[in-house]
Amino acid sequence: MTTGITTPRLEPSITVARAMEMYSQMVMIRAFEDKVNDLYKRAIMPGLAHLYSGEEAVAVGVCQTLHRDDYITSTHRGHGHCLAKGAAPDRMFAELLGKEAGYCGGRGGSMHIADPETGNLGANAIVGGSAGIATGAAFSAKALGNGRVAVCFFGEGALGQGLLYEVMNLAGIWTLPVIYVCENNHYCEYTHFSETTAGSILARPAAFGIRAEQVDGQDVRAVYEAASELVARARESGQPAFLLCDTYRYHGHHVGDINRTYYRPKDEEHEWQSTRDPIARFGEWLCAQGLATSASLSEIGASASAAIEAAAQFALDAPYPLAADVRRHVYA
Repeated sequence: MTTGITTPRLEPSITVARAMEMYSQMVMIRAFEDKVNDLYKRAIMPGLAHLYSGEEAVAVGVCQTLHRDDYITSTHRGHGHCLAKGAAPDRMFAELLGKEAGYCGGRGGSMHIADPETGNLGANAIVGGSAGIATGAAFSAKALGNGRVAVCFFGEGALGQGLLYEVMNLAGIWTLPVIYVCENNHYCEYTHFSETTAGSILARPAAFGIRAEQVDGQDVRAVYEAASELVARARESGQPAFLLCDTYRYHGHHVGDINRTYYRPKDEEHEWQSTRDPIARFGEWLCAQGLATSASLSEIGASASAAIEAAAQFALDAPYPLAADVRRHVYA
């Protein structure tokens, strides 16, 4: 007989502490994206950004299964992945605003944030462009025997890119510890995925002998449970996997895509936001389990908003890179 205090568990592998951390992370990502949209609309942020609002459960559910030194590669819609993997909001805002304090010295902007210290090998403006990087990282992990796993995030638009199939073929042949996470938010820029994607999505990885799973990407618990099994399997046996997450982006393809009625109906947007919001659903579940109250969740939201405001102000006050450093980190 053993004695002692045990941490209560809500699911086979989700502790109470982890559940609250997951909720806080999703709220932080939503607040970050709301502020990015605000900075853009006030003409403070240069260039464009692709908001992750509505898809938070995917990034958080997957990244919560990873170690700090595990690898991820991201996309042009990558703020949520960066934050879920451990990036600091102040340095992210600095990067978006082109400041020296940014993760890439202000040279990368919204679509090229990388943070090697947290295993983030970088976002990528090329659709499906990071698939080779993630697979290469998995190859490196296997060769070094360091037990690390790589996760490649991409949207359903990448299913039309040949690179993805080339690297999945290699991952299947060489048994590489990589998880391909497809975030199907239903729209490839301005076109519904059903008009661009023939056949079954899950049949594609299956053709390479890669295990494929599908989950509700608006349910962070479902994402976490599926990812936990696939990541553990990859870490132990080097087996690659494919995780298809059904999700939805609340905003347009980018921050300037405001009038979306010509390619998706307003009532569809309203339905997803009002009935399938990942933060609201998880918050309701936490309250139903007696783990949180409306008041405590509101406090988390207020804390996130304050932290994001402070992070944005840090970036606004930060200096720009020196003109003399314009050729720094540029190679020919």
